[in-house]
Amino acid sequence: MHSVKVGNYVVGPGQPLLIMAGPCVLEGYEHSLAIGKKAKSICQKLGLPYVFKASFDKANRSAVDSFRGPGLEEGLKILAQIKKDLQVPIISDIHETKQIDKAAEVLDIMQIPAFLCRQTDLVYQAAKTGKVINVKKGQFLAPWDMKNVVGKVEAAGNHNLLLTERGVSFGYNALVTDMRSLPIMRSLGYPVVMDATHSVQIPGGKGTCSDGQSQFVPTMARCAAAAGIDALFLEVHDNPAEALSDGPNILALDKLEALLTDVIAIDKIGRKE
Repeated sequence: MHSVKVGNYVVGPGQPLLIMAGPCVLEGYEHSLAIGKKAKSICQKLGLPYVFKASFDKANRSAVDSFRGPGLEEGLKILAQIKKDLQVPIISDIHETKQIDKAAEVLDIMQIPAFLCRQTDLVYQAAKTGKVINVKKGQFLAPWDMKNVVGKVEAAGNHNLLLTERGVSFGYNALVTDMRSLPIMRSLGYPVVMDATHSVQIPGGKGTCSDGQSQFVPTMARCAAAAGIDALFLEVHDNPAEALSDGPNILALDKLEALLTDVIAIDKIGRKE
């Protein structure tokens, strides 16, 4: 399996779990930085490599008036400053090919949202930058179907690829996670990531926005660690009830250390097999 270099970290077999954590969307510089500082401190204490995550624009919100974030220009400025202040790699979503060049100047990992994972031009052009590409498996795809996404990235001459599980649609307004998808996607030759927070989302569950079951985030993370992962993706917030996006499926920041402690212990057991 390919190992992938993210900043000074290496993701893949025999490497520590990479943690991608931060707010769903940038809610201003100071607030986002504070969350990143706390998450980084926890990861340093536990010996885990840390990547700050936050979206500069949430283009796939349920309603037209939902909070989307500061946008490309201002959002990338904030992310660049956080990257400098925290001295950690940065991951954020891209939604259109016209965002790629500017995003590549700041981001260490360019993330392809699940809804857009089959958008050939977006995947291919992002991969052409040579940046690490994290592709979230669409809610409509089987894990083995991700081989075609892998093929698009490889066709661009890029092998810096991560594949993320975040649940699959199960009827209306429901997601389920098949943990078999993790070893199946891993068999495609690239590190796998578990998105434990979006996996408990209830898409459109509140009519004009999504609902969620954040109480099951620890369950998802622990199960994924047992199944075998290379990285863990978590949306965290100091006050999920007041979060401007995805509050119902976000992990409270004060629960992060306890969860990661459990995940490390389970991961160590799995690596002995």
